[in-house]
Amino acid sequence: MSGWQHKTKGDQDRLGPLLRGALTTCVLIGLWALAVAVFQPAPFILPGPYRVIVTLVEQWNSLIYHAGITLSEILLGLALGTVLGVSTALLVNASTVARRYVLPLIIASQALPVFAIAPLLVLWFGLGLGSKIAMATLIIYFPVASALNDGLARADSNFIDIARMYGASRFQTLSKFRLPSAMPSLASGIRVAATVAPIGAVVGEWVGASGGLGYVINQANARMQTDTVFAGLVLLIIMVVLLRLIIDKILDRLVFWAPRTNLHFA
Repeated sequence: MSGWQHKTKGDQDRLGPLLRGALTTCVLIGLWALAVAVFQPAPFILPGPYRVIVTLVEQWNSLIYHAGITLSEILLGLALGTVLGVSTALLVNASTVARRYVLPLIIASQALPVFAIAPLLVLWFGLGLGSKIAMATLIIYFPVASALNDGLARADSNFIDIARMYGASRFQTLSKFRLPSAMPSLASGIRVAATVAPIGAVVGEWVGASGGLGYVINQANARMQTDTVFAGLVLLIIMVVLLRLIIDKILDRLVFWAPRTNLHFA
């Protein structure tokens, strides 16, 4: 009986966020449809939900193709930004010189908005995937590096003292004590990075591209095809939500001892 109750509770835990999300989505769509019915704006200003759904169906093949391009840019940028962020945090915590000279540069780099440097990245890396991956990497890099750096710096000093007392090397202290203690912070950083990752890819596609949802939205906006703009935004939102859910599930398994935070969907 207890096993059945436990299974039922687990199913409810998994369904809870999905049901809440579906309910919120239905309410927003209802308000959207009501606003269109009451104010009757021109379709190029605010199309109704039905018109956007029709556009999604009619342009499905094209939109999915461009969504695949954007998704590949996001995933590659997320992977590269995470690797670079983790490597930088480890370097900064392992070396006093790096902490003094590299960390200020990392912080200062955040003063440069990606919107400002996007044209330069397109000029350097071209109109293909390279410039979009570079922009996604830049946006993802700082949350990951900053979160892991804070986690490593705030590792439990009692464990560190015990490791030193037993003669553990710096590598052993890092791998056995500091890094496991910092994993919850790293998980939070990756969750934030997964949420903001599409910004870099889409901005890059706006600046210059031949494909991707950002390219579709930009082209449709120039032609005042607002229903296509909304259709592209809907696919982008679905993509980001699914990516975040997958990242949450992976991190729940990898960092199973960490308590859930407000950044967690569940």
